[in-house]
Amino acid sequence: MAASAAAALAFLSQETRVRAGRVGGVRAPAPVTMDSFFFGCELSGHTRSFTFKVEEEDDAEHVLALTMLCLTEGAKDECNVVEVVARNHDQQEIAVPVANLKLSCQPMLSLDDFQLQPPVTFRLKSGSGPVRITGRHQIVTVNNDVSEEEESEEEGSEEEETALCPILPAKKQRGKL
Repeated sequence: MAASAAAALAFLSQETRVRAGRVGGVRAPAPVTMDSFFFGCELSGHTRSFTFKVEEEDDAEHVLALTMLCLTEGAKDECNVVEVVARNHDQQEIAVPVANLKLSCQPMLSLDDFQLQPPVTFRLKSGSGPVRITGRHQIVTVNNDVSEEEESEEEGSEEEETALCPILPAKKQRGKL
């Protein structure tokens, strides 16, 4: 029991250093920022496809998290098949139907943050819609810019860390009779 408690304390101590930006004197990864923006598009007989893409020069990681597909006002009671065209793990283009919506039996579908990497194309494979697709565009950016103040601050904290004495094991005491 004592060994597991000591291991847990050691882990928590390490986790605290990671949050502070250092792990045992080793610099931790750069700070990460995450932005999230509302996404929406509509497919219909007039607009049968929509492509979501980002600039290739952008160093950020983009994710499109789909939340819902639903038929909107003016939809007929017909099958509306929505297909997603994206790239698989081998970077080959693949088309997959993700929803078959019908006004009388299934007018909407929750996708529970189904995540896709752009570029992604949505197609109304059959039906006349209109079908509304909603979700979130998430942008993860790693900030590699370290100012001179932060660097000198880190150097000062390194000196403080090396000045600390290591923890020595407890000495055994002989019992007095």
